[in-house]
Amino acid sequence: MTRPVSIALAAFAVALTSAGALATRGDAALTPASSAIVPSAAPAMAPGGVSAVTPAAKTVIVVYKSPTCGCCKNWVDHVRAAGFVAEVHDLPEEELQARKTKLGVGPRLASCHTAIVNGYVVEGHVPAADIQRMLQEKPAIAGIAAPGMPVGSPGMEVPGGRKDKYDVVAFTKSGSTKVFASH
Repeated sequence: MTRPVSIALAAFAVALTSAGALATRGDAALTPASSAIVPSAAPAMAPGGVSAVTPAAKTVIVVYKSPTCGCCKNWVDHVRAAGFVAEVHDLPEEELQARKTKLGVGPRLASCHTAIVNGYVVEGHVPAADIQRMLQEKPAIAGIAAPGMPVGSPGMEVPGGRKDKYDVVAFTKSGSTKVFASH
């Protein structure tokens, strides 16, 4: 698939997701409707769990954030370094919160930025390796989140290297959650 077609399909998938086009499967589990539209290549993993993605296989991740948030910028740098193509949108706080609510990100899951990748929601400082795993496994969920702002998570690094333990949780549109990864 050529790059312009891939980008156009990714934009179409984001438009579907932004319109709330998640298909219900079973009781509460959700399958992103756009996953059938924008196939993701299973990334080869380089040492350290970062993708060794070739330019033709890059996946677009659309990020919604506050224009003043430095840790969000650092997280965007992290996903770009892992091979994602980040399309960043700075939004007023009220609009950002409304988008989170529409995407099923409640207060228990919330962080400072929200992203969409291949129809999945990614909330907060989720490591790129967890996003790549989700895209490879294609679970029937709405997305994954790193609730709050865990110290030491991607974008939240501090001098001295302190890293708090935290979980990345998978969630459905109905609000059910389970641990996806522990760090």
